[in-house]
Amino acid sequence: MAGRFARADLRWRMRDYVRGLLGRATRKNGWQLAEWAGHRTSDGFQRLLNSSVWDADALRDDVRDYVAERLGPGGVLTLDDTGFVKKGTTSAGVGRQYTGTSGKIDNCQIGVFAAYATDSGRALVDRELYLPKSWTSDRNRCRAAKIPDEQGFATKGELARDIVRRRLAAGLPAAWVTADEAYRQDWNFRRLLEQLGLCYVVAVPKSQQIKSLAGIWRIDELIDEAPADAWQRSQPSAGS
Repeated sequence: MAGRFARADLRWRMRDYVRGLLGRATRKNGWQLAEWAGHRTSDGFQRLLNSSVWDADALRDDVRDYVAERLGPGGVLTLDDTGFVKKGTTSAGVGRQYTGTSGKIDNCQIGVFAAYATDSGRALVDRELYLPKSWTSDRNRCRAAKIPDEQGFATKGELARDIVRRRLAAGLPAAWVTADEAYRQDWNFRRLLEQLGLCYVVAVPKSQQIKSLAGIWRIDELIDEAPADAWQRSQPSAGS
């Protein structure tokens, strides 16, 4: 990834920053990462992240290509969102919203992430920041956080669909897609996977209804009533 940085000092800072993220610093904030890297202050890392010119999406694509080469074809693309608890109000997309990180409604940012996994390993390959409507409807607030004017509101499901399209167009050799019940509820997400010819496994809530000519049942009721011989053990991949 060194070629993405025009100046040597930026390359060195990014190298130290990544090493810090992979290191044993108890918290991954600027000051602790700088201390881990042996810097006297966090100013260099702050400039790297806030004002230096480099293309984060191009760097993401470098990581994707590296992962595809090292982990090989036929893997699983896993989509999920996670939250980053914050105390302030200026970080892009921050607001009071539910996050599994704390298990409650909290002041946080939400990101939708994609990981690629094969028998050889697993790694993150893409991400999208979720912007609540409270942000996209306030262009001045967006501009202050350096969010482009053309970036409008998108649901987490729409962000996940964008990630799937982008990864496949770039040649990431995924054979399966998996996600939790939040994405199952988006029928456009499931339809896209079917249109792309991708196999998928998505979670459903226990209240999911199963309909047939004989009636309607909750899925947890069907599971409880199923006899032992109704089940068959299956291995989605070697060793699991």
